[in-house]
Amino acid sequence: MKVKRVLGVDYGSKMAGTTVVAFRSGKEIDFRASLKGKDADMMVLKAVEELKPDLIAIDAPLSLPGVFTGLAGCYDYFYRQCDKLTKAMSPMFLGGLTARAMKLAAQLRATGVEVIEAYPVKAGVDLGLKEFGYRTKAQEDDELLQLLLKQTGMDLTEHQALSGHHVDAVLALFIAEQFILDKAGQLGDEVEGVIYF
Repeated sequence: MKVKRVLGVDYGSKMAGTTVVAFRSGKEIDFRASLKGKDADMMVLKAVEELKPDLIAIDAPLSLPGVFTGLAGCYDYFYRQCDKLTKAMSPMFLGGLTARAMKLAAQLRATGVEVIEAYPVKAGVDLGLKEFGYRTKAQEDDELLQLLLKQTGMDLTEHQALSGHHVDAVLALFIAEQFILDKAGQLGDEVEGVIYF
């Protein structure tokens, strides 16, 4: 079986410089990051063109609540079933980010790349990272990243400043790798939307 190339994406505001793509170079993890004032979506598309992944796990909503598509049994205008089960933010609250992520996923799928919605926060909690300050003001990004890499059996290439966005990108990459192995957790409705963790 061919080893699939996967990317993990912590998806942020378009021009804020907060989008990070994580991928493996051999056993080591490497990154592509958007720059403040530059188009994050173009950076992701360029990384995909360069790295040629089979699968991308994106930390962003990739569908809307089923009420908007007339899905039977769906009455909530704010949350999908998967959002309620994971306690994730509403795709509607995230508005433009959701629309951008859905468009990006459609563009990627049109080129044959499989795209899944990842929830790094749940994966991080499940890996016990909360105990080490994950998602708190006291979060030590370098320490947390080293712990995460140790827990997931990954190594890190040499890097300058790492942020919480790098941590979440690595978690998204971990989710993508678990998905390939049929080991990723999932919650939600297959038609309305599934979140993987």
